[in-house]
Amino acid sequence: MSQVCPKCGLPKELCVCETISKETQKIKIIISRRKFGKEVTIVDGIDYKNVDINKIAKKLKGMLACGGTVKDGKIELQGNHKDKIKNALIKLGFSSEVIEL
Repeated sequence: MSQVCPKCGLPKELCVCETISKETQKIKIIISRRKFGKEVTIVDGIDYKNVDINKIAKKLKGMLACGGTVKDGKIELQGNHKDKIKNALIKLGFSSEVIEL
């Protein structure tokens, strides 16, 4: 027998919890300066309890060809990616209305 999701009650293969949570979040994109004038793009507001934030960070790093990490529920990407990050998040399944630049 297949496993059942405790939140929606559907089998794990048909679970829609992650899709629903992606549409209901408020994501903020922030550019910050670090030591020695380096810029960092911070993606804040992703609900890491319902969405695998490590998987999203890995995909974003691959799409934007940069390094990065996950700290305190925020994704930090090396460099200024403000012009490309919205399209990358839309490709990953987030709604364009929930992304705030």
